[in-house]
Amino acid sequence: MKVSIVVISKDEPALADTLDSLVPLLDEALDEVVVVDASGGQLDFIRDQHEWVAWVPFTPRPGAGVTIPEQRNLGVAEASGDVIVFTDCGCVPEPDWLPRLLAPILDGRESVTCGRTGSLGRSIYDGALDGAAMIEQGIAPPDHVEECPTINMAFRREAFDQVGGFDESFQYGSDIDFSWRLTRAGLRIRYLPDAVVVHDWGDRRRQTRRALAYGKARAHLYRKHPDRLMGMLRDDPIVAAYPLFLLGLPLSLKWRAYPLLLAIPLWRNRGSQPVRVVVDHLWFGVGVLSELGTVARRAVA
Repeated sequence: MKVSIVVISKDEPALADTLDSLVPLLDEALDEVVVVDASGGQLDFIRDQHEWVAWVPFTPRPGAGVTIPEQRNLGVAEASGDVIVFTDCGCVPEPDWLPRLLAPILDGRESVTCGRTGSLGRSIYDGALDGAAMIEQGIAPPDHVEECPTINMAFRREAFDQVGGFDESFQYGSDIDFSWRLTRAGLRIRYLPDAVVVHDWGDRRRQTRRALAYGKARAHLYRKHPDRLMGMLRDDPIVAAYPLFLLGLPLSLKWRAYPLLLAIPLWRNRGSQPVRVVVDHLWFGVGVLSELGTVARRAVA
C-alpha cells in the first residue's frame, strides 16, 4: 500500500525543517512527499534543496485570502498514495511517528488515524489530547475521537473520496469540518497518543491571531453543522461561554464584580498557563462574535 505525505505552505521557511525530518522515512513506510506551495516562488530555494519532493505550485484565485482547504484538496489529487498523511510546516516528527500513525490503517483495522502534537516552546496548544498526561493522571486516553486537525492525521484515499474532501468555503476550520463529516459517514478516527509530531506554534502575537481565526472558524462550523449545537455546551463550552461573557461586559458598569467571573476558568486552568489560556479564549470569543456579526450584516444587506 503506497503512502504519501502532503504538506501545504504559503511562505513558511520552516518547511525546510519539516522536509529534512522526513528524509529518514523515505526508505521505510513512506513512498513520496508532496508539497503544495502558494508562495509564488518565495520558497524555490527550499524546492531546489529537496529535489526528491513532488513540488506542486499553487496560484490562489483572485481575491482569495487563506487557501488552506484548496491546497489540501490539490495535494490529495496530486499524490499517488493509497494512504494520505498530513502534517504542517514547522512540524518535526518524533521517532516511529509514521509507523505508529499508519499501523491501524495498514493492517486494515481503521480508515482514519490521528496522533498527538507537542510544542517546541511553551504553548497552550502543547499536548492537545495529551495521552501521556492522561495516563499520569489515571485517565485512559480515548481510542477514538470526534475531531482532529490535519497537523497529524492519516486516512485512506477512499475515506477522503467518501466525504468529498475539504470544504473550500472555509478559511480555517476545514480540517475539523472534514473530520466531523468523516464521523457522520460512519468512519472512526483512531487516536494514537504515541504518534507524535512537535510543532512551533509561534510567539504570543501569532497565537492571538490564531485564537481569533479559530473563533471565527468555530462559528462557521456550527452554522454548517447545526445538529451539533445541542451538544455544544457539553462538548465545546468556550464557543458560548466567552462570547456571552464579552457581550455582558457592559454589566460591569453596574456590577463591578462582573469581570471576576474569569476567576472560574483561571482556577480550572491553574495547572496549565491559566492567564494565557483565558486570554486566548477571550480572543477566541471575539472571533466567534466577529463571524456572527459578519453573518448578521450579510443577512441585513
